Amino acid sequence: MKRQLSIFLKGAGMGAADAVPGVSGGTIAFVTGIYEELIHTIKQFGPSAFTAWRRSGLSGLFVHLNLMFAIPLLLGIGASLVSVAHLVVWLMDDYPLLLNGFFFGLVAASAIVVSRHPADWKLWHLAPLIVGLLLAHGLPSLMPLVNQLGSPSLVLIVGGAIAISALLLPGVSGSFLLLTMGLYGTVMQGIRSFDLSLLSTFAVGCLIGLFGFSRLLSWLLRHHHTATLQLLIGFIIGSLPVLWPWRELVRYQLGPEGRMIPLDYRYLTPGDYANLTGEPALLVPVVVAMVIGAALVLVLGRYSGGSTPGKAGNGSHKSTDKQEGSNA
Repeated sequence: MKRQLSIFLKGAGMGAADAVPGVSGGTIAFVTGIYEELIHTIKQFGPSAFTAWRRSGLSGLFVHLNLMFAIPLLLGIGASLVSVAHLVVWLMDDYPLLLNGFFFGLVAASAIVVSRHPADWKLWHLAPLIVGLLLAHGLPSLMPLVNQLGSPSLVLIVGGAIAISALLLPGVSGSFLLLTMGLYGTVMQGIRSFDLSLLSTFAVGCLIGLFGFSRLLSWLLRHHHTATLQLLIGFIIGSLPVLWPWRELVRYQLGPEGRMIPLDYRYLTPGDYANLTGEPALLVPVVVAMVIGAALVLVLGRYSGGSTPGKAGNGSHKSTDKQEGSNA
């Protein structure tokens, strides 16, 4: 029960992070040591689950799907998304500097915590790190192209597939990509009003992205573990500029329903921000928010037993890996 409560709270942290543009629930999973177990568990939801059920019944299916992990995690994510949706909209409107400051500190500390080199680290592992940095920087500028698909349902499906794939990547915010696609307000309003038609269409895309991308990540982690971790660390570091509190929007375009889609920012010092906008930079409160976010990561890392991110939970999915092999 203690482990299930811990997983529920980590799921709640993932859900809260995913509700904020610029923050990834995958970062929370990475830092709290459940990342690889999450990826491998998602991968188990596929044709092999039917084989496991035929061979061993419901009990075998329960083990194969690692539901002792998946159920409390999903409950935590769901409870947090529903409850945080209202809070996030309020904070983004009224206290954007403090919100960005908190998550900047959280993600910056995450990058430091997870950047410890494993024993087999080599100089060439800088290459995937750089690739992660470049992708994290360049992906948002490509997202407005999704709106050129035309059909609103197709846009929602493709947007869902991209956003859920981003959820699995530390440092890449599914919410921020939704924002750059012009879908963030639509989806958040759908969650708040329980628009089943919109949410079911979005969910189709999420399922496609979830099962496809989890298999790719699982394969990469098995065959190129350290290189993949360095790629993920690059994503985390590359997401930091998006969270810098003092910035000026310099390029944007209008999306569906006239929503403004941010494309590029100019990053400012607190003093320049105050001079440019005429609003207080809130330097001390924002720095305090950054420290709180960073401290939270350190506490989570210590609570998770100090394990290397992504390593925790390996034992939990070994049995499912063996079973999958026997099912093949």
